[in-house]
Amino acid sequence: MNKKEAAETQYWLELCEEADIGNPEERQWLLQESGEMLAIFTSIGKTTKARR
Repeated sequence: MNKKEAAETQYWLELCEEADIGNPEERQWLLQESGEMLAIFTSIGKTTKARR
């Protein structure tokens, strides 16, 4: 998985949240996890660019 895929996952989960699709507790957990992964990939990208 990369930053672009994590952002897309976050997008689709937010759409599911707005449409009230799926289990609310599971949706919240998935949104939190995908947000954390997106933050990690963003940090990796910034660190990599700074080292160049």
